[in-house]
Amino acid sequence: MAPHHVSVIGSLNVDFIIRTPRVPDAGETLTAHSFDTGFGGKGANQAVACARLADEDVKVSMVGQVGDDSFGADYLKALEREGIDRKDVRKLERQKTGVSMIIVDDATGENRILFAPNANYAFSEEYSAAWELVPEEAEVVVIQLEMPLEVVLHNVRKASQSGKHVILNPAPAEILPDAIYKDIDTLILNQSESALLAGDAAASHSPEQLASHFLQKGVKDAVIITLGGDGLVYATASGLSGRVAAKKVNVVDTTAAGDTFVGGYAVKRARDTGKSFNYLKALDFATLAASKTVEREGAMAAIPTLSELRVG
Repeated sequence: MAPHHVSVIGSLNVDFIIRTPRVPDAGETLTAHSFDTGFGGKGANQAVACARLADEDVKVSMVGQVGDDSFGADYLKALEREGIDRKDVRKLERQKTGVSMIIVDDATGENRILFAPNANYAFSEEYSAAWELVPEEAEVVVIQLEMPLEVVLHNVRKASQSGKHVILNPAPAEILPDAIYKDIDTLILNQSESALLAGDAAASHSPEQLASHFLQKGVKDAVIITLGGDGLVYATASGLSGRVAAKKVNVVDTTAAGDTFVGGYAVKRARDTGKSFNYLKALDFATLAASKTVEREGAMAAIPTLSELRVG
């Protein structure tokens, strides 16, 4: 049995991926280069990244909700194939599995995504037992925002109070209450997300200053702001800070790069939740994993394995 456990709480979607020579203008019809389907959702992408990038010492589990349609049944089988514990993935009656439409601009590799949450959002508006999603045995809990915000906040607080290391990836970005930052151990976000969450402070702050800004708001361990081709900046509560450069690669598709980064960092954190944690080693590992992802088409299909990083 693996001595360490990282659990990802979040969304499970079926992706419809269309590649186009450029994004069409309003009212315009273009002939696409290709169309494909696959499994995705930020939560499931991050769980798959954890599973593929972990060694035998780290167990990975997924917590979320799918519908009772064929997409949901297929998804549960896919998680099993990845070696992910999916006993806490609920299959909801009379619900549809979440879907995402991903439009990839072949000229730049950049993507635009439309998300229909379906089962991912099938929670009562008021608190109920169904809101309780944090596995007792998990050491590291990873959460994003593709679930109802109040459910996310409840589980961030619950995980923190239970002594878990909480990694929050606030995507898709929305304003968070100030009080929640004290329950976040590691905040991982991209430049646009950091600007939205910081509000007025973003206009006058560099990425380095924004990382410190979130620490001042209460983040307990580390803030990591990814900058695409410009790498990332980080700041820690222990006083470490700096930049990590991006790997020089041929960008084909950026769809799951952020999710791969989060997964790579999470498995390193799961192996070492103590004060001796090597931030730079973990950041370099996560950056390398993300760089492999952008060299390939697709979302989940593009996430590399640990062996690919070792030979790379």
